Amino acid sequence: MTERKEKTGIIIIEDHPVMRNNLAAWFEASGRWNVDGTASGLAEAKDLLTRVQTGLLLLDIQLEDGWGLDIIPWLTEQSGITGQSADMQNSGPEMPVTAVYSAFDDYAHVSAALGMGVKAYITKRRSEEELEKALLTALAGGIYIDEDAKAKLSNVTDLFRLLTKRETEILTLVKNGYSNIQIAASLGISRRTVENILSCVYDKTGIRSRLELERL
Repeated sequence: MTERKEKTGIIIIEDHPVMRNNLAAWFEASGRWNVDGTASGLAEAKDLLTRVQTGLLLLDIQLEDGWGLDIIPWLTEQSGITGQSADMQNSGPEMPVTAVYSAFDDYAHVSAALGMGVKAYITKRRSEEELEKALLTALAGGIYIDEDAKAKLSNVTDLFRLLTKRETEILTLVKNGYSNIQIAASLGISRRTVENILSCVYDKTGIRSRLELERL
């Protein structure tokens, strides 16, 4: 008698309905995965994860109600509560392995994800087959980084060397939570000058928002 291989559970967090539904359909049709649920945003994902235990979490970074990576610290806080019920049938880890499937491949997004414990980072240019390869690598205990994203990570030292002393000063203050007005007062320059310099920092780093800049 052939031994039946247990499917791996996966939850998909993706705000684009077509992408979300297509991914869920592909994973189910493969016969190798069990889609334990899908969510379009953080609030829906948190509600789902309080009720369902899964082996792997596949998430997009830019969601309709926030930054997808914010689910990770929330899961860490919840890990002492969820997933410990004696009647849970899934024998996997309390915290699911986390993977990102995103349109972003810049240094800021990739480094932030890896720094928060993401085990696989794949861009949406890749096929479902390559996505599955990345997820299996992560589940096996490895780290998988999309080739385009890996190339940008390797160039990070050169990238930050492009920042001037003033740009580095302002970046540091932003990371410390200073507003533009506070930065201007601290450095003795105008608010408009701060805004202009920050614009250069955004261009050089490929970062798209202040929140991402703060999380570098």
